[in-house]
Amino acid sequence: MLFERRGHVALVTLNRPEARNALSPEVAVLLSRAWLQVRDDDGIRVAVVTGAGGKAFCAGADLARLIPLTTGARQPEDEWDHAVRQDPRITDRALLRGFDTVKPVIAAVDGFAIAGGMEMMLGTDLRVASEDARFGLQEVKWGLYPAGGSSARLPRQIPWAVAMEILLTGNLIDARRACELGLVNHVVPKAEVLPKAIALAETIAENGPIAVREIRRGARACIGLPEEQALATESRIAMPVFQTQDAREGPRAFLEKRKPRFEGR
Repeated sequence: MLFERRGHVALVTLNRPEARNALSPEVAVLLSRAWLQVRDDDGIRVAVVTGAGGKAFCAGADLARLIPLTTGARQPEDEWDHAVRQDPRITDRALLRGFDTVKPVIAAVDGFAIAGGMEMMLGTDLRVASEDARFGLQEVKWGLYPAGGSSARLPRQIPWAVAMEILLTGNLIDARRACELGLVNHVVPKAEVLPKAIALAETIAENGPIAVREIRRGARACIGLPEEQALATESRIAMPVFQTQDAREGPRAFLEKRKPRFEGR
């Protein structure tokens, strides 16, 4: 697992290409820590997550290491195993399940995003995919439940019938189909996946960080609410933003014809 800072952007790289970046206990622990750092570091405004090697974004949980440990078929052997057994929330956090980074996360998907890899992607806010990317939830083929958030998130993000086909058949879809469904934002050649994701992250990071954070929070909070309740929720979240120093700096910079200098206050 690699963690790199590029200005206000954090680049998180799953670095197990020999195992298609599958989540071993070690990777789960380190990824969980990375998301905590993204959440808690005020200098980070956006995160990009990707996989090394060009063949897979992430192939999900390691069927030889993580799943047997979770089911009890394998006993803990090292510090990473013990950490996962002692704190079951680590795996959820790694997959962005029931955990909010507060800042936007962009997935740069090159190759396969299957099982837990797709589930982690479903927890991100924007997605860039290579032309040869493939997506799927294949747990059902092995008698398993895709319990990293799939049944909760996928039907909210794409049409019901399509979500059920993906969940119940375990079949893969390609990048073009994923884009047609609105599951990914951009499909680009392999060499452009990470640069495109970084460019999106840098564009977002230049905006007012409080506004970005609260717009994201408002959009998530309003999903599924009746319109009247959603509008009330929007107002409750929006009004404090107008009281910030950044909200004064933005219009001032516009009038002075310069770029705003946002400080997140």
